[in-house]
Amino acid sequence: MKLLISNDDGIFALGIRALANRLAEAGHQVTVVCPDRERSATGHGLTLHQPIRADVVESVFHPSVKAWACSGTPSDCVKLALWALLDSPPDLVLSGINHGSNLGTDVLYSGTVSAAMEGVIEGIPSIAFSLASFASSEFQPAAAFAESLVAQLAKQPLPELLLLNVNVPAVNAEAIAGVKITRQGIRRYIDVFEKRLDPRGKTYYWLAGELLEEVAETSALADQAPTDVEAIRAHYITVTPLQYNLTAATGLASLKHWTFDVPLFKGT
Repeated sequence: MKLLISNDDGIFALGIRALANRLAEAGHQVTVVCPDRERSATGHGLTLHQPIRADVVESVFHPSVKAWACSGTPSDCVKLALWALLDSPPDLVLSGINHGSNLGTDVLYSGTVSAAMEGVIEGIPSIAFSLASFASSEFQPAAAFAESLVAQLAKQPLPELLLLNVNVPAVNAEAIAGVKITRQGIRRYIDVFEKRLDPRGKTYYWLAGELLEEVAETSALADQAPTDVEAIRAHYITVTPLQYNLTAATGLASLKHWTFDVPLFKGT
């Protein structure tokens, strides 16, 4: 398969090397376009007010991998690859392997997930991969699962255009409990800003939010699948289907009978 791989941890991150090299060794045609430095938590930001540069990178990946380091965001990287760097569209857009989890509502901030979502916006099925730990650098179990998932999708494509958000527990391969299809959970933080003084005595703030883990919630999907947060805690690989359309279907149903008393304003 023809694969485009990006990330938000930068061109020299261990996770993207593990992913790209593993898939190249499996015989896939791999192209890497990712930020030239860490761009975590950039969400779906795009660079609009300055030029984007892309430099060819050699001697970092498997010899068959074509790679560029881009000055922009993760979403920039995928958009640039699809519209300027590749001669034809890839079969899949992959992102990661991220160093740290992307679970629950964290996906709204994630550069990793946003890079993959850019592929979906352009009509290409995509997968975001994350290792659910900042401390561990053992990316091989996640890379091995990525290889098997890509092989499965080559034989059995997704029935509809989706982003699969995959989180792999940071445990030994033999300790992984299995794979679960999950729904997006809710993670909330106590946003604590530490107030500090710089050497010149001026005040600045440092975001140091405390994770509350999963927050109890009710969902129409509650009976269909566990949340990604609870499944990863039980050492399952989680696969969560996501879409970019944020329209609330239940909201449409409940609001469509509303009537609005809209005042008319006449110009003077």
